[in-house]
Amino acid sequence: MNGTELRAGGALAMVLAAGLPAAALAQMDTVQAEGSSVETVETADGDVIVRAPNYVPEGGQSANKTDIPLIETPQSVSVVTRDQIDLFTFVDVQQAVRYTAGVFGENYGPDARYDFFTVRGFIPRQYVDGLPAPASSSIASVGVDLYGFQSLDLLKGPVSTLYGNAPPGGIYNLVSRRAESELGGELRAIAGTDSFYELAGTVTGPVADGWDARVTGLYRDRDLIADSTNTKRVYVAPTATWRLGADTTLTGLGYYQYDSGRGGNGGFLPVAGTLLPNPNGAISQRTNLADPRNRFTRRQGSGGFELTHRLAEGVRLVSNTRWNDYRERAPIGVYVTALAEDGRTGTQSNFTYAEDVRSFATDNRLDATFATGFVGHTLLVGVDYRTVDNEAAFTFGPAGTLDVFDPVYATPGEQLQPGYQSRFNDQRLKQTGIYAQEQLRLGPLSLILGGRYDWVRSDYLTPFLAVTAPAAETRVEQERFTYRLGATYVSADGIAPYVSYSTSFEPVLGSDAATGRAFEPTTGEQWEAGVKYDARSLSPDIRLFATAALFRITQDDVVQTSPSTGPVFGTQTGRVRIRGGEVELVARIREQLSINAAYSYNDPEILESNVAQEVGVELAVTPKHKASLFVNYNVQRGALAGLGLGLGGRYTSSSAGSLPGPFNPVVYRGEAATLVDAIVSYDVPGWRFSLNGSNILDERYVARATGPVGAFYGAPRQVLFAVTKRF
Repeated sequence: MNGTELRAGGALAMVLAAGLPAAALAQMDTVQAEGSSVETVETADGDVIVRAPNYVPEGGQSANKTDIPLIETPQSVSVVTRDQIDLFTFVDVQQAVRYTAGVFGENYGPDARYDFFTVRGFIPRQYVDGLPAPASSSIASVGVDLYGFQSLDLLKGPVSTLYGNAPPGGIYNLVSRRAESELGGELRAIAGTDSFYELAGTVTGPVADGWDARVTGLYRDRDLIADSTNTKRVYVAPTATWRLGADTTLTGLGYYQYDSGRGGNGGFLPVAGTLLPNPNGAISQRTNLADPRNRFTRRQGSGGFELTHRLAEGVRLVSNTRWNDYRERAPIGVYVTALAEDGRTGTQSNFTYAEDVRSFATDNRLDATFATGFVGHTLLVGVDYRTVDNEAAFTFGPAGTLDVFDPVYATPGEQLQPGYQSRFNDQRLKQTGIYAQEQLRLGPLSLILGGRYDWVRSDYLTPFLAVTAPAAETRVEQERFTYRLGATYVSADGIAPYVSYSTSFEPVLGSDAATGRAFEPTTGEQWEAGVKYDARSLSPDIRLFATAALFRITQDDVVQTSPSTGPVFGTQTGRVRIRGGEVELVARIREQLSINAAYSYNDPEILESNVAQEVGVELAVTPKHKASLFVNYNVQRGALAGLGLGLGGRYTSSSAGSLPGPFNPVVYRGEAATLVDAIVSYDVPGWRFSLNGSNILDERYVARATGPVGAFYGAPRQVLFAVTKRF
């Protein structure tokens, strides 16, 4: 610190002296994400009040790894709190982002395995409690259940300065439920359409002096919209917090989840009969062109700890460490992959798949809050390290034919389980990063400066060979510097304009087909300017947070597909750009009225590519427009006290399902859709009864079509009746 004295209480004193606005001061001690705090109370006058103090987000822990409020963060950050999740009875992350700007989900329909969505045109990287999830080699999400988490934080734009390799669209971080020092919890039962049944619960409280614990569990059994499909899930997550003296806290975190599915997940339908006319008629949402004997199993678990130690007043050490184990099997995977000229005879293929991912990650950082003269500082320095060991294998082969309008699943049983004969990936990755960030506060002006350097080493075997065949091992070593600059001005009335510039990078496996050299990391940059508004200064019972932003993202060295010698087929000549704007508002007024509103505009374009057809076209699964509004009102007085009514709508414009190319001459577009959601609830002290309906008008639309036999209907109407007992 160059000899600067760290004074007890100095940061707060200097902030006050510099005149930091009250709206920001109000958040300084409450920036950590909170769990569900919904409570229903009945007053002496008979009023029924549903309190949801954490409905509107405040903290930016994921965005900064320090206690910097959202209003001082020069970046778009959307936080879906547990209070919001509980109001809507969201089942998974795809549903939880329905009312979030710049995020497009459920483009594969109601898939119960993974969370498919994009942020500002890019697939985000998943984090759990600030550490990377063990994403597989083909899917960016591990599908861990949303019930186990107290918030979903979406960081939009490049975040490599704090998190290392990440796409330029951003990341999302799931924050686990934590143990609390007061006894409490809930039990919840849900029944709904398509044979949806769930029993879940969480309980927390002290178990010994200085030791708090929590356990969360869930069992779910549900069918999907397609015939002969079913999924089951078991989830359990224990956690405990030990207070090892006044300055040290140790929290253990873990979870185990088992998933099984049969019959596939729907989708992979011909565009003729869904998106386009078919002389034989329309293909129903319930048509299942997979095989009822299809199987999917997944086991995943995680264990780790977070250690927090206060070294001095305003100086804190945080060590965050986790081990993960992820195992997925699809021993039978029969789908239609082509449609004959008669429009009804489908050719089936069997794609079996197995993958194991073992990973370790640790993030160790020191943050300090202090003052020098009239300048307040929040300094962060850290080092993180992770290893990933990934093995995947597959088999792809013919599996007969069937009539898509009258399917008979006649594939002989001996052809259904050929095993996993070809190597898809065999990779060991190590990454080390060092980073630093400082926030400077001078009165209402806040500046953020951050930088990071990463070293990445990846060793992998030649893919697409028989798993027993000898293969050469290739080592790729890459390193990159990324940084972030930003400024925010927080006025006394809670209005905060900001501007920022940030960069990102992602390593790419393989070698260039044109040059033979290993791929360089793909890089990204973003300019963003916007304004945030925090209305807490208006009244204690008015909580409103709004943000508006304009941005431009450019990604360079994008790998474009073509024949190649490595696991990624392509040459590195691509460049893409996406420009857009977003507006988002979350409000909770007098514990009676809740509002979620968002609008986003995206203008993506491929600027450079070795595939001539791609130049000038838009990115896939990136609608230009997304708009949403939901309003929920709770009656507090009279005979209807405790009744809640909510109504909202979501609009998404059409978007391309894929990119054009020599093997994909026709690009099909997913259809625009306007969907209506509604909630009816009744709350009394200790109990909540709710009826949640999404897409209640049951609009049928094709959310995405990746090719001639790659159409996916959007999520159909879902109605869930939930009974929750809180204690």
